[in-house]
Formats: sequence, C-alpha cells, structure tokens
Amino acid sequence: MLTVLQSVPGSLDEFNSEYGDLIVSFGITVVSFVVTFMILYLVGKPLIVRLTGRALDEREFSQSIVNLGTTVAGTIAVFGAVAIAAVVAGFPVILSAFATIFAALSLGLAFAASDIVENFVAGIFIIRDEPFEIGDYIEWNGNSGVVRDINLRVTKLDTFDNEQVTVPNSDLANSAVTNPVANETRRLTFDFGIEYGASIETARALILAEAADIDGVLEEPEPAAPVTGLGDSAVILNGRVWIDPQETSARGVTHTFVERVKKRFDAEGVGMPYSYTELTGSIEVGGVEPVVEPPDS
Repeated sequence: MLTVLQSVPGSLDEFNSEYGDLIVSFGITVVSFVVTFMILYLVGKPLIVRLTGRALDEREFSQSIVNLGTTVAGTIAVFGAVAIAAVVAGFPVILSAFATIFAALSLGLAFAASDIVENFVAGIFIIRDEPFEIGDYIEWNGNSGVVRDINLRVTKLDTFDNEQVTVPNSDLANSAVTNPVANETRRLTFDFGIEYGASIETARALILAEAADIDGVLEEPEPAAPVTGLGDSAVILNGRVWIDPQETSARGVTHTFVERVKKRFDAEGVGMPYSYTELTGSIEVGGVEPVVEPPDS
C-alpha cells in the first residue's frame, strides 16, 4: 500500500510534465473563444441590428424590408462573432469548416426542406414586389386579414375577430391577392331594393342625401345610386360612395350607410319588399268522400 501511494505523486508529475502545457493552452483557447464570442454577441449584434434598422428607416424603406434587413444583419452578426472568436482563439481552421457546413446545409435544405425554401423565395418576392405592406387589409382565396408582420417564411395577419392567422408565403405568392387599401380611393357599394310602385327619383335622392352626410365619404367622386336591376319583387338601386381607405374604415362606412338609408326609407314611406312567390290558379281535389256530420241524438 505504501508503495502505491508513493507512486501517485510521481505519476502526477509525469502527467503534468507531459500534458500540462497542452491543457493550459487548450483552456486559454477555449476561454478566449467564449469571452470574445460573448462580447461580440452581446455588444456587437445589438449594435449592428440597431444601425441596420436605423439606416433602412432613414432611407424610408417599408417596415417589411426593415424587418428583413435586421433579421439578416443579426444572423450575419452571430456567424461573424463565431468566426472572429475562432481567429482570436487561435484556430482559424473553423473558418474553412464553416464553408463546408454551409454547403452541406444548403444541399440538405434543398432536398429535405423544399417547402421552406419555396416559402423563403416567395417571401423575398413579396418583399420585393410589395403587393401589400404591414398594416394593409388583404383578401385571398376566400380569406382576409390585416398584415401584421412579413417574415421570410410566413406572413402573420389579424382577422377582424382579433385572431392571428399565419400564412406560408408561397400561398400568398401563388394566389390572387386583393389589396383594397393600395390606392388612394376605394368605392363601396350596396344594393337597395324598392317597391315597383315607389318613385325611383325619391329613393335615389334619399340615398344620396344619407351618403353625403356620413363621415369619411368623399365629395369627389360624388355618391351615386343608379338603377342596376329589376328583381322579382323590387327595383334595385346600387348605392355607391367613395372613401380614402387609409383614413376610413370600409366596413364602418358600409354599416352606417345601410342603416341610415333603411331608417330614412321607413320615415319617408319608401317600401323595401322582401322576396316572395305568388301562386295563382285553382286546385281540384277528387276521389274524396264528403264528411257527414253525425245526427243529433
């Protein structure tokens, strides 16, 4: 037992003599890498992201492009921090390894994540072509919502029920997207049916009067109410008003327009008939025995 205990210090001295410098060197390298990376990550990344966002804002780019630019800048900052930390730590061979890793990842993504790549490319085209911007109300494939964020893979929208919808960019890029707020003016229409015996001129005057009195309705182009159809039980007047979609809610104006015209028609005695079907002629029933009342007892 004494012989074993006496041999341990000698073994430790031999191990320290043979590997001590290597362990110290490796420890210094690791510490240098971690410290350098953390400094660059905690200080450099926020600084680069902030400067990128400010530079894009000063050039009046859309919010979607600003978001994309800051995301890319943040990603580049992370990889840059790793590369610089590797050089400072003394193993720049990582730089060449990065190139190999990137090539492998690109090839893997192309085969294993084709949908992600498709959405990524679609996001770039959406940001470049600008069919819509953050804050726009859009409609596509029977869906609708207000754009809240445009990322490289998905676009996030809010519905009027305050529900968030996440849509892959490829769905929007490959669909016909309606942007009702893209232009300076927008026309709103609603069909009002009046009785055939009612005066078209009176009904039109009432529609135009109510339209002109609604907040947000533009004076030019002027409101209109042409006859656009003769229904089964009503003459159809198509009420038309114009608004600035950036300043006025289309649904709010439409709801107010319909309610006020209905109340005005009721007050002025202009009938708004509902659809009905009238059957004429006679019906003969045969082969039925008459009902005979029982005699009084």
